[in-house]
Amino acid sequence: MPEPVPAEKPAGEDVSEPTNDDAPPADGESETTELTGLFVEKPPDNVVVITGSDAIFIARVDSTTLARKPTMKWLKGKWLDLGSKAGKHMQFKETYDRNTKIYTYEMKINKVVPGDAGGYRCEVTAKDKCDSSTFEISVEAVQQETLGDDLAAFKRADAGEDEGSLDFSALLKAAKKKRPEKEEPEIDVWELLKSAHPSEYEKIAFKYGITDLRGMLKRLKKMTAPEPKYSEAFLKKLDSCYSVDKGKKIVLTCEVVDPNIPVKWLKNGQEIKPSAKYIMEANGNKRTLTINRTTLADDAAYECVVGEDKSFTEVFVKEPPITITKLMDDYHVVVGERVEFEVEVSEEGAHVMWFFEDVELHKDKDSKFRFKKDGKKHTLIIQEATLDDIGMYHAWTNGGHTKGELEVEEKELEVLQDIADLTVKATDQAVFKCEVSDDKVTGKWFKDGKEVLPSDRIKMSHIGRFHRLVIDDVKPEDAGDYTFVPDGYALSLSAKLNFLEIKIDYVPRQEPPKIHLDTTGSMVSQNTIILVAGNKLRLDVEITGEPAPTVVWSKGDQPIADSEGRVRVESRKDLSSFVIEGAEREDEGNYTIVVTNPSGEDKAVLFVKIVDVPDPPQHVKCTSVGEDTAIIVWDPPKFDGGAPIKGYLMERKKKGSSRWTKLNFDVYESTTYEAKRMIEGVFYEMRVFAVNSIGLSQPSLNSKPFMPIAPTSEPTRLTVNDVTDSTCSLRWLAPDKIGAGGLDGYIIEYCKEGDTNWVVANKELCEKQGFMVRGLPVGEKINFRVMAVNIAGNSPPAIMSQPVTIREIVEHPKIRVPRDLRTKYIRKVGEKINLTIPFQGKPRPIATWFKDGQPIDPKMVNIRNSNVDSILFIRSAEREHSGKYELLLQIENMEDRATIEIRIVEKPGPPLKVRVTDVWSFNAALEWDPPKDNGNCDITGYTIQKSDLKTKEWFTVYEHNRRTNCTASDLIMGNEYRFRVYSENLCGLSEEPGLSKNTAVIAKTGLQVKQNSYKEMDLSCVPKFTQPLVDRTVVAGYSTAISCAVRGFPKPKIVWMKNKMIIGEDPKFLMQNNQGVLTLKIRKPSTFDGGKYTCLAVNELGRDEVECKLDVKVFREEPVEKK
Repeated sequence: MPEPVPAEKPAGEDVSEPTNDDAPPADGESETTELTGLFVEKPPDNVVVITGSDAIFIARVDSTTLARKPTMKWLKGKWLDLGSKAGKHMQFKETYDRNTKIYTYEMKINKVVPGDAGGYRCEVTAKDKCDSSTFEISVEAVQQETLGDDLAAFKRADAGEDEGSLDFSALLKAAKKKRPEKEEPEIDVWELLKSAHPSEYEKIAFKYGITDLRGMLKRLKKMTAPEPKYSEAFLKKLDSCYSVDKGKKIVLTCEVVDPNIPVKWLKNGQEIKPSAKYIMEANGNKRTLTINRTTLADDAAYECVVGEDKSFTEVFVKEPPITITKLMDDYHVVVGERVEFEVEVSEEGAHVMWFFEDVELHKDKDSKFRFKKDGKKHTLIIQEATLDDIGMYHAWTNGGHTKGELEVEEKELEVLQDIADLTVKATDQAVFKCEVSDDKVTGKWFKDGKEVLPSDRIKMSHIGRFHRLVIDDVKPEDAGDYTFVPDGYALSLSAKLNFLEIKIDYVPRQEPPKIHLDTTGSMVSQNTIILVAGNKLRLDVEITGEPAPTVVWSKGDQPIADSEGRVRVESRKDLSSFVIEGAEREDEGNYTIVVTNPSGEDKAVLFVKIVDVPDPPQHVKCTSVGEDTAIIVWDPPKFDGGAPIKGYLMERKKKGSSRWTKLNFDVYESTTYEAKRMIEGVFYEMRVFAVNSIGLSQPSLNSKPFMPIAPTSEPTRLTVNDVTDSTCSLRWLAPDKIGAGGLDGYIIEYCKEGDTNWVVANKELCEKQGFMVRGLPVGEKINFRVMAVNIAGNSPPAIMSQPVTIREIVEHPKIRVPRDLRTKYIRKVGEKINLTIPFQGKPRPIATWFKDGQPIDPKMVNIRNSNVDSILFIRSAEREHSGKYELLLQIENMEDRATIEIRIVEKPGPPLKVRVTDVWSFNAALEWDPPKDNGNCDITGYTIQKSDLKTKEWFTVYEHNRRTNCTASDLIMGNEYRFRVYSENLCGLSEEPGLSKNTAVIAKTGLQVKQNSYKEMDLSCVPKFTQPLVDRTVVAGYSTAISCAVRGFPKPKIVWMKNKMIIGEDPKFLMQNNQGVLTLKIRKPSTFDGGKYTCLAVNELGRDEVECKLDVKVFREEPVEKK
């Protein structure tokens, strides 16, 4: 679980306070509450908060008895999950104390508004356990004035001395002396006014010094607002609030009294017009508003207006969880460098909160932090890092979290090459050069404490890490102390420039040649010159002799005669210069200078040693990892650059990232390094630099990616589930801490008591939290242990507190009949029967089933037995499956029995001998006999129906009649009735009724009907076609139809023929007869369907027929002539 970061408020800061003494405490203040279930501390039941203040609510859960980490939800109302509202207004925090194993959950509401009032609930769940706590939040407005101020507001400003309590003693006939006033308790004048009769308002005002009566009445009218009236326009108002995911559809529904009355829909007080987004519907009394494709702009207050009545609701739009697709990198910088923490999220425009440690970062004018959004990329920028910025930075969304560490080091500048003293002759060039570790560092040159300014003769350059001062045509006044001072560092490099004066003495005689080597330089030691690769060597050798000697330079046996090129010799009078431009490793070796003249010869040997930065280290790899550490080893470089290796610098980066983080600024001498403070579960890569006195090598090849992971903690609650003579069944729970490496499985080991040789019981990893160890010796005491395994290795073992004796314990057989099977088990025919009867006993009992005392036929009933239960299964129940089933459980000479009665029922047969036994007035008495087949269960009643012989429609007279007789009343005079009876049982009514053999005639009394004689009209007629068939010509492939009309009574039989052949049931033809209109439809006719079609109508009085001709032509497209 990532560590939450919202800031905690110090005790007493910005915490709302109750408005009166009786109000309960707010913001997590201690209050005595009754603790039940999982909570050890709950929020207060009622909290009063002042508008604009902050409120904090705390709940604590004890996890010592929980198998898994609990999950907390904060809800408003019945179901609104506040987790989707996390942001600046609502913040949630979770912490865990490892010592007490108590989880602390905190909900903070910043700057409470009136809309936050209502009922809340915090609900905690942990696997099969749950608990909840409800509390109420009341929001009150800020009290602007005190009671005294309210009274003062109604005193006249121009009252002068009479501004306070008014003295009416001057109006009295007999003045009396004032008596000393007694101290009275403070009275709330407004409560007194609200409860008083209006005729007493003036008296109370004068008594308490209120002179502005009009203002007092206005305020009193506002305070005594009428109670809300019951809505007469709405049958059902809108719900108090609705919740919808962003992008989904939501429907607001209410019901009005008048189905024809129009309504208006408002959003935040503005009327909504119908559109594709807002759909308003009226269906009877229901009025609905549908909002399609909701956005955050739809999170508002809505109301439905009917005349003067209104129904209010609030819609909450929940954003989908925003995940972080690119994690934050770590940074290791020096003071003053720019830092950019960058993350990528799953959606554009998402809200990302930045935190430094536990403090949220905001965009302020004076803040050093800058925030940048570019599509899905979000960046936190620190322009110039300081030591105060060291720490962990977090980025939070409503569905993800990432963090990165910032390490800031003081600036340390290392001098890789110091300035050397120079001795230069007149008109020569003097070059001072130094190299520092930072190629961005600038600096200034000083001579004898004064800054050196550039000119035509003096030039200064800065290329990479090298700083040069070049003085051309050296003069005597250029001699002195030269210093280079880097900007921003308390460091200086100094060297001396010596001017060499040349004195020419005239010697009239010959002088043998002489080589004068200057060995005063710091780079020359015992005729050895050390030269950094890439630098320039210019060796000026003074030569004397008369006459002028000849100079020959050579490397080994090869003379150097080139006057141009990278390696060359420059000759002047009395001076020979050996120059190497851009020294390379191949230039290393012994160099010889030989000077000769007629007077003799002189020779000098110099060894030029080329030093360079070392080669990169080799074979960088990770040998082991921990939870947040890794051990890195490597081999030294093949070539040390000609100078001893001082140490190494290490860098790391996350896999897929391009930013490297320095792990050390000081040189590390060993070839084994432990990298720390890494994030578990993230892949990293390492590289190493070698450092010698010359500089830094190129980086080594990246190591193979590795992931800091740690083994899990030991499994918990290892217990013995069962023991036999050769096996032992173990159970345990998953480790408390698993980590990013996950959990691959478990290893189970055992050993005899007193032995230290542990034997692995499972060849492959056990993925379940239980295992049966087999092949154990009988009677031995065995110790067991279980280890969890993941990619990082094995966890510490969970060991049994005491050894287990391998011996089976005999347990009497016992059948545990389920409660619902202890009574008669009834099922319908055709249903499936699946009975599971658990039992216990050791060793494994033998289960045998009997039906009505006989062994069960396996062809009729399926039985499956296991170690702990027996299952009886019938795929489709029949009547013959009914009976008493007995389960016999045996262990050696011990046994247990259980009996289960199964009854298979079906619908009953019809009642027998239904008859009308008596008829009187408008009543008829019925009797019948019970059905022969009762469906294998009791008859619960009968259903009686009647039907008069005129309409022949059946109507129910009685339902669930328990007797075998009844009286049908309210029969209609002059009708003759027939009756039928259905029998009913547990499965329902019988399939067939029992019909009465006789009828009940309700005779008419005192009325005679005289029927008029009339002659019935004879409607019979011979079939005759009123509309003939018409000849048609159709195009092949296009369906067609031919029609005609006929009349006749009785209804004639219609026969269609083609070429005098009856068409019959050919699927190509469809014949229809609609009230005498005859149609023959032909589906996609071809030329074969052409011919003469005949329609024949026949009844018992005669026949008639009509004919038509159908031509079918093939459409041929005429070719287009080309012009």
